[in-house]
Amino acid sequence: MTGQIGGRLGAAQGTALLVGAVLGPGMLVLPHLAAAAAGPASVLAWVALLLLSVPVALTFAALGARYPDGGGVASFAALAFGRRASAVVGWWFYGVIPVGALAGALVGGEYVAAALGLDSRTGTWAVAAALLLLAFAANAAGLRTSGRLQLGMVLALVAVLAGAVLTAAPHAEAANFTPFAPYGLPGVADAAGVLLFAFVGWEAASHLSAEFADGRGLTRATVATLGLITVLYLGVALTTIGVLGPRAAESPVPLAALLEIGIGSAARPVVGGVAVLLTFGAINTYVAGASRLGAALARDGALPAWFARGGGPGRTPYRSLGLLAAATAVTTGLALVWTVDLDTLMRATSACLAAVTAAGVAAAVRVLPRGRLRVMAVVATGLALAALACCGAYLLVPAVLALAALVATRVSARRPVARVTIP
Repeated sequence: MTGQIGGRLGAAQGTALLVGAVLGPGMLVLPHLAAAAAGPASVLAWVALLLLSVPVALTFAALGARYPDGGGVASFAALAFGRRASAVVGWWFYGVIPVGALAGALVGGEYVAAALGLDSRTGTWAVAAALLLLAFAANAAGLRTSGRLQLGMVLALVAVLAGAVLTAAPHAEAANFTPFAPYGLPGVADAAGVLLFAFVGWEAASHLSAEFADGRGLTRATVATLGLITVLYLGVALTTIGVLGPRAAESPVPLAALLEIGIGSAARPVVGGVAVLLTFGAINTYVAGASRLGAALARDGALPAWFARGGGPGRTPYRSLGLLAAATAVTTGLALVWTVDLDTLMRATSACLAAVTAAGVAAAVRVLPRGRLRVMAVVATGLALAALACCGAYLLVPAVLALAALVATRVSARRPVARVTIP
């Protein structure tokens, strides 16, 4: 998303890019999913994950400042734990993209179906399929979302979140917070498991690190981003519960419901349009990055070498892109047949991305110098592992991907690896 800026990013530009990495279209539905899991006590899950974000975000900023590299967490894992660990981290990200892309597409589908009054399930899946096809076609044609357009989409999301809070908050009622914890602490932990979807992305600081003029700019951007998302997330969480009450757990389009209360029925088509832009932009960007990651994994022996061929500077790695498209089609088909819902898809994605985050901060414990930074990395690792535990049975997804990565790496070690330069 950054483009080639050549180490000239300042704190203001960096903040905008980091906000874009952390915020995403998942915020359009996560208040509903969290409320369904924990009721009003879902607010506690939001607060806990915001507290987790502080040491995690600052640890990634410290890593990026000391070891600026576009390889991100996979590079740190290789530095701290070796080639196999790097392959596992790469597989966690690459392997969950088909699931995460489908989840993102369904977010847009739900808002469009609500805006147009379509049948909920049929309309949602039809729009989701169209968004996925469009994103893969755009990548095949070499049309990726520009940094400026992506930034505009992020600003649109910030505007929707802020608008929902400001216009609906006056309608909040204290009675909507009772009973506060109908499902007890297990419900709060359950809510945290799905909310992790909104808190992964701090590792993007490591990918952007080489673009900053200095490490202080990266740290300032991280602190500013923490402040902004704290205000937005808590505002959305409290307003959703306070205004919608029991409806928060029932409405699949909570922000549209809030805006409709605040400004009227015109809100739904507007939010539906914004949702389409946001979800397409996010899917397009992730598919572009993941297709190149797949080629790099093949280059380094973590995928069959065949998938590394055809990639290079300025060229689309069609074989890796095709593998992603096939995996996404299979995932979509299975989700339709087995009636897998959005909550399940988001939890599976959260488990993998949370595992990436945990690997990154654990690597920091090994590579950061002794003293305050290493202590912070230890705290971040403990909190990240605790958050990872909230994923429960969904940890099976990163476990299976890790096993596949180790098998692929072991097999590739027995044969020559094609060396291909990946942009």
